[in-house]
Amino acid sequence: MTSTISKQRRVLVTAALPYSNGCPHVGHIAGAYLPADIYVRYLRLAGVDARFVCGSDDHGVAIILSAQKEGRTPADTAQHYSQRQLKAFEGLGIHFDVYGSTSRTPQHASTSQKFFLKLYEQGYFEKRTAKQFFDDSKNMFLPDRFVKGTCAFCKTPEQNGDQCENCGKMLDVDTLIDARSVMSGTPASVKESSHWFLDLSRFEKEVSTWLESATVREQTKNYVRGLLSTGLVKRSMTRDLTWGIPVPLPDADAKGKVLYVWFDAPIGYISNTMELCARLDGDEARFADWWKSDDTEIYHFIGEDNTIFHCVIWIAMLSAERSYKLPRGVIVNQFLNIQFPGKEVEKISKSRNTAVWIEDYVASGSNPDVLRYYLTAIAPERARTVYKPEDMIQRNNSELANVLGNFVHRITSFTLKYCGPHVPAFPEAKVTDVDRNFAKAIQTTHARLTQCLEQFEFKSGLETLMELARAANKYADEKAPWVTRKSDMETTAVTLAYGLHAIKYFAIAFAPYMPFSAAKIQEMLGLSKEECGWAQATDPLAAGRLIKEPQILFTKIEAEKDALPSVA
Repeated sequence: MTSTISKQRRVLVTAALPYSNGCPHVGHIAGAYLPADIYVRYLRLAGVDARFVCGSDDHGVAIILSAQKEGRTPADTAQHYSQRQLKAFEGLGIHFDVYGSTSRTPQHASTSQKFFLKLYEQGYFEKRTAKQFFDDSKNMFLPDRFVKGTCAFCKTPEQNGDQCENCGKMLDVDTLIDARSVMSGTPASVKESSHWFLDLSRFEKEVSTWLESATVREQTKNYVRGLLSTGLVKRSMTRDLTWGIPVPLPDADAKGKVLYVWFDAPIGYISNTMELCARLDGDEARFADWWKSDDTEIYHFIGEDNTIFHCVIWIAMLSAERSYKLPRGVIVNQFLNIQFPGKEVEKISKSRNTAVWIEDYVASGSNPDVLRYYLTAIAPERARTVYKPEDMIQRNNSELANVLGNFVHRITSFTLKYCGPHVPAFPEAKVTDVDRNFAKAIQTTHARLTQCLEQFEFKSGLETLMELARAANKYADEKAPWVTRKSDMETTAVTLAYGLHAIKYFAIAFAPYMPFSAAKIQEMLGLSKEECGWAQATDPLAAGRLIKEPQILFTKIEAEKDALPSVA
């Protein structure tokens, strides 16, 4: 899974396109957006040519339902939430190179229709009359999210008509029990409608081959293998809706139909890249460098509920279209649940008011790095985990404030007080094995951290860094400069210089995880952008370098309510 770092390396990173009918909560951030941002920040520090693409998914039933509830048009609803989403992401330091829109990005509709037509012309679509849920009182067909019922496989109630959130199985008119219309609340009937189906079974070999060579986590690989073992099916790629991208066929049955949202949504990665290239390079056609070149690695970051669409349907679509490169990897995180004090663990839910919203967290003035740190520390990389407000308080106080923040502040403050505003010089003869072992630990940590980041093990990488921060405090305690400064300033200078060496390393190594705090440390040390490359991270600070008064990196959270500024 590792790969060589070089300035010639080119990587395109995408984060799942969120539906533009709501704002991100902690589960969304932990699932796709924060790990993607950490990876991109690391790549850029390592000198890699990386671009970070995202945008809102504006089509589909979810947006129509929200628009009806809020008294807006679907277009207005999509734009409203898309803007709020971007502001929330940026408040956490998650900065995309482009945040497009499947309804407003100029290139998206035409790119999606061309994609559809290419598959159609190659004979991959089959027009079929299929059974579909229907609302007799509204006289309308009911697409996936307009209908709810009980999953026939695991018996979980309140599931949409496309996929069970509990067991992950695809649902349809035959496997959704006791279906009812979301529009009217009445039982859904079944009628026939003509649609265009993509036979996914024709691409089982391509999906299987991709899966065995792609960078995916083991639980993702096992899940997709399970789907392949039971056989892929024909899936409708059109819907009876008025909001979406029109099906580009002259067939009379195509009238009033749009592309299935999960057909056009992943194409948004491509169209958003086109928009980015038009803006940055002055040439939309440069998108081919990122989507059609063997020199580019493509990685998608998603949550577990998007696995089937990215690891099966999207791979089948790309294999059928043939001109685009398949992603090198799909990085999937599991669900993040939540547990408030005195309550049971539960699913994050907007309707049940069990969510911590990012825009509220940011608006409260809470430290964005604390949330970034905590969500990475409990990242659901291999299994579902739980967000606990009191646990975030404890980690902020005991790990960020007491360990990392304390070390940075006491070493810089002590240096300024007893050695002046410069990195102290020292005689080499005063360096002991304790000092050399500490310097070696920095080198070892950097090698381990690099490996973790290259292998998308962000949680382990953070744990490795915090182990060094604890070792740094132990080093300071063992060397005790507050004692040696009374009789041996040369030994004291060694301790402080090595301590500042570690702080300089933290200023770079923590930057992908906690960019705001890392920037503060870089400012204290007067580090330029050129000095903050990944390859320079372990270089010690030169004697005589000017250092500034330390800033408080993390303040302790004293009250539980301070960690819950965003509970709905």
